[in-house]
Amino acid sequence: MTQPRRIQILNPRLANQIAAGEVVERPASVVKELIENAIDAGSRRIEVELESGGTKLIRVRDDGSGIAEDDLPLALSRHATSKIDSLEDLEGVASLGFRGEALASISSVSRLELTSNAEQDPQSGWRVVAEGREMQPRVTPAPHPRGTSVGVRDLFFNTPARRKFLRTEKTEFGHVEEAFRRLALSRYDIGWTLRHNHKTVHQLRPVSDAAARERRIAALLGSKFIDNALHLDLESGGLRLWGWVGLPTHARAQADQQYFFVNGRVVRDRLVAHAIRQAYRDVLFHGRHPVFVLYLELDPSVVDVNVHPTKHEVRFRDGRLVHDFLFSSLHRALGEARPNDSAERADEPQPQAATEHGGTAWQQQPMALRQGVAEPRPGADRVRQFMAGYRALHPEHEESLLTPQPAPPGGNAAGVALAERHVAPGVGPSAAPAAPLDEDDPTQAPPLGYAIAQLHGVYILSQSQRGLVMVDMHAAHERIVYERMKTQVHGGALDAQPLLVPVSLAASPAEVATAEAEREAFTRLGVELDVAGPETLLVRQVPALLGDADVEPLVRDMLADLERYGRSDRLEARINELLSTMACHGSVRANRKLSVAEMNALLRDMERTERSGQCNHGRPTWTEMSMHDLDKLFLRGQ
Repeated sequence: MTQPRRIQILNPRLANQIAAGEVVERPASVVKELIENAIDAGSRRIEVELESGGTKLIRVRDDGSGIAEDDLPLALSRHATSKIDSLEDLEGVASLGFRGEALASISSVSRLELTSNAEQDPQSGWRVVAEGREMQPRVTPAPHPRGTSVGVRDLFFNTPARRKFLRTEKTEFGHVEEAFRRLALSRYDIGWTLRHNHKTVHQLRPVSDAAARERRIAALLGSKFIDNALHLDLESGGLRLWGWVGLPTHARAQADQQYFFVNGRVVRDRLVAHAIRQAYRDVLFHGRHPVFVLYLELDPSVVDVNVHPTKHEVRFRDGRLVHDFLFSSLHRALGEARPNDSAERADEPQPQAATEHGGTAWQQQPMALRQGVAEPRPGADRVRQFMAGYRALHPEHEESLLTPQPAPPGGNAAGVALAERHVAPGVGPSAAPAAPLDEDDPTQAPPLGYAIAQLHGVYILSQSQRGLVMVDMHAAHERIVYERMKTQVHGGALDAQPLLVPVSLAASPAEVATAEAEREAFTRLGVELDVAGPETLLVRQVPALLGDADVEPLVRDMLADLERYGRSDRLEARINELLSTMACHGSVRANRKLSVAEMNALLRDMERTERSGQCNHGRPTWTEMSMHDLDKLFLRGQ
């Protein structure tokens, strides 16, 4: 029988190697920790040099405050830091690194050498290394300019089990470059250099003004990010959100251009991700991901950054406030975007539907080419059942939205009347017929220009001040009708329908507590939810439009959202799905001939309607080709 081992204190190297398992995953982890120390030292210039993707060498050099000779023996010790001194400091910490684990952990799994100088004399400076099983620091003189250099060689040389999990040089460098990119986006006032195998990959100067910041983003993420992004800067209740959010039509297949910073710290947070996902909810094509570079600033005392050793996660004291602020800010910014917003940024306008691989939507296969048949929608059979009820609730929509008539044969007067009833319901007289643009007055044309023709009954061709605009008329009208229906349905209290037989739900104590605390939220959404016992809930009423829906999973999802995020949009999303399908059925169809007046009325409605750049399914509704692009296509001026 094996004798039980006696309790003993781990030797420092083994303890640090265990800690390294949480802090040091790969070369990118080392780069992140070393750069964060350099930022905290007040550096204005940070250089990163790598060999073999960082497995052979990582060197980070800065011009910060440096480390005094007397402090160097502690620099490689565990739980040694200059950044906090008390619990009060931790509750309001503003520095990036503060645990005092990184250098000790890195030195236990590599050959680490730190050289620093806290004086102005470049002939001063000291070097420290940790040696032996006990990791005793050894300090020797070493001339060095003011600042610090940390060299990390042969990562995981003494932990082969960890080393075998490293990937190829290209893969590891890709992770390092991404870490570098995130940190370079966190501080525009710092100059950055990244070299790999003696070749300069990035060299970024310090910047301060907005235009220079956008140039840095373009250098790191590509010019198409900025060309297709909206800038925002909003403040409310002690919170400030600023940065850039991509237009829905510039979404990507992967979530690889999403950068969110809290007080300068890059984070990945479920609450933040949920708020952003909600803001983009009905404007993204399925399977696509939005792009953004956003900065949230708030009092450090109301956010806990000491949640995880890597400090990627945070916890907000008032998560609901933060969630609602993020959602409302982004939702409003995306809703207020108009057709000319993205074109104003660049000297040469980029197409609204530009793709992530370069090139324009004009040059590629259109995303939403329709052949006169509406695409099937989930739950389409159930929609027909609701449409009769919706007509009864909103008879004013009977003609203008749900029963468009065939186009009458010829006649501008008839065409104008049709445009008023079915293309622009409730807006007033339609726009005037197309007029030639006056070259002496470049301000006369509206953003989407004036219609000049209809192509195969599917697309509207319009002459804008910048060139040629193509509009998918069904997709555009679908969005216009959808937004109006949302405003009318959600604008006041939702029409509620009492259930003949209340639905009983078996609930956990946490769900019951959430139902009691959020009673007003449910009532506001048209749901009457009562507590019938310590583990029982009763649903007595639901919105009229969802009277035939499966109530139990909907209420459970709402309870889960309210408990986790302090907000739920499940019910609104279900209603919007129904309205979206109704709008699709009530919109002008492909292969229908429109008069010039009708086409212009649709263009003017697009310019007034929120989120008109994409249909209800997230597909682009229009694209533009500038005169410069057309000239290149036909080799004019070559």
